[in-house]
Amino acid sequence: MRSPAADGAGRGRRARIARSPHPFAAMPPPAALYELPSPFLTEPGRVLLNEAPDADPDTLRAALLDEQYERPFVIDDGEHRSLYFTLRLIQSTMRTRAPNTLVLRYTQMMMLFVLFIPRPQRLALIGLGGGSLLKACHQHLPATHLTAIELDTDVIAFRDAFALPPDSDTLAIRHGDGIAWLADTLPGIDVLLVDAFTGAGLAPALTDARFFEHAAARLSRRGLLVLNLAGDIAHYTGLIAAALTVFDDRVILLPIHDDGNHLLFAFNDPAFPPDWRRLQQQAPAAQARYGLDFPAFAEALARAARLRLAQREAAARR
Repeated sequence: MRSPAADGAGRGRRARIARSPHPFAAMPPPAALYELPSPFLTEPGRVLLNEAPDADPDTLRAALLDEQYERPFVIDDGEHRSLYFTLRLIQSTMRTRAPNTLVLRYTQMMMLFVLFIPRPQRLALIGLGGGSLLKACHQHLPATHLTAIELDTDVIAFRDAFALPPDSDTLAIRHGDGIAWLADTLPGIDVLLVDAFTGAGLAPALTDARFFEHAAARLSRRGLLVLNLAGDIAHYTGLIAAALTVFDDRVILLPIHDDGNHLLFAFNDPAFPPDWRRLQQQAPAAQARYGLDFPAFAEALARAARLRLAQREAAARR
């Protein structure tokens, strides 16, 4: 999720959550989406909704404008298709003519994991959104087993609207609580990508130290957790402290200035910090393969790590 204008305000209500009969069930094919002209002056185009065909358009329009609409919705302006919780909480954006391209800066930089683990065997995503990261990983890492866990059935219902590939031997989208799934799944996850927000903000379970304990236990020995934090970083001090404790200070917090987000990288690998020179040498090849500015991304991550080290040394001298 990205916070527009980097404000992280997020006044929208929590999205309604429907429960599946099985805690991690596959979803049936989605029904046709309800469409109406966008009522937002700043966001022209059409709005796609998970509503019955006979739903009243005036009622829906009023709920959208008043920020009383309690379900996620999509705005398609002809060039981009974006998933929202409210108009100020954009979850995902897809370029319709290049649906596998990562548009938002923070999603591009979450792909930094490939410099550390170029060919993960197992990759899990908690929070599906519009599936941008899932599609990018599916395209570039065809041998990797991908599992995405999403709590909100309304989000999963937009799967076809965002051109997500069908489930296969190497890809599965499951409805359920991602934190519960993480606690129950087998260990050996190489990469864990977390972008789990509702209309009310970050999923509350992610602020609990038990989430990081489960993550550390389920990651492989060299496994990597990448967690997106949208909005004011001051809201996440407890979460960051929990990550530092569980991962024994093997944590880097990377600001994403274009999006107003931060990415938290937590390393299971005891060989920390990384060999930054080697990563910089690998970055051009990764850039050629993925079409992302990995040299700049790697330098930004190394700079964030140096800043963290300097802060720790300064604190130790006090």
